[in-house]
Amino acid sequence: MIDMVYAIFDPDNLFLKYAFIMGSLASISFGIIGTFVTIKKIGYLAGAISHCVFGGIGLALFLQINAGLTWFDPMLGAILAAIIAAVTVGLVSLHAKQREDTIIGTLWAVGMASGILLIDMTPGYFNLSSYLFGDILLISGKDLLYVACLDVLVLGISILFFNRFFGVCFDNEFTSLRGINTTFFYLLLLVLTALTVVLMVRIVGIVLVIALLTIPSAIASFYAKRLWQMMLYSIILCTLFTWAGLCLSYSWSLSSGPTIIILSGAVYLVLLVTHKFLRL
Repeated sequence: MIDMVYAIFDPDNLFLKYAFIMGSLASISFGIIGTFVTIKKIGYLAGAISHCVFGGIGLALFLQINAGLTWFDPMLGAILAAIIAAVTVGLVSLHAKQREDTIIGTLWAVGMASGILLIDMTPGYFNLSSYLFGDILLISGKDLLYVACLDVLVLGISILFFNRFFGVCFDNEFTSLRGINTTFFYLLLLVLTALTVVLMVRIVGIVLVIALLTIPSAIASFYAKRLWQMMLYSIILCTLFTWAGLCLSYSWSLSSGPTIIILSGAVYLVLLVTHKFLRL
């Protein structure tokens, strides 16, 4: 742990400073959106969105190499794919109740498969593990700027439409009867979830993204009595899990993404058992 502290303050370890700053900034969006996802019970939709992101990444790499569109950054492809997937799965969940799980499962698989095929058709070598399992140590200053902008966007919209999101999550029918366009705010929530998922991919990857989006909020739900408290606790927990996971992965030469998830999952299981035991 002492070595980790020295490494953080070492001027040559800029990547490590970026990692800790990223963990702090990203936790704001993760905590807020993760709370809505947990309360609304739409983790499966977030999972479908996260896997469709890989299709956007594959398309961006394909166009960069084969079409010469050097400006088409994988992050841009991921954002576009995530937004399209969010609107699609949102409309499917609203209007295709009987086959919702089948359609969303198909989108989940097709999004992932299309990304793999596009990368197969792109000459060169690409480190897919950084997309699948994340690597917070590879982020750049530009990534930090993206996350800071997302925090401002998520925080601003959440404060502005807090009561509407609250109604959509807890009582959609009553909120609709009050004349509020619940479809719009539901899709807006999914778009914010999509943008958050894209940035979380840089930390824990596509495969593990749902865990970090939901685990801190699930733990926070044990102790929070109000929605804003749940968000605050989620932000703090997400920050602590990310920092602790970074320390462990750096000290033991492990992959940062899976380490963060294993740590947060272990804490959740312990607290879940403890919470159930104490209630008994």
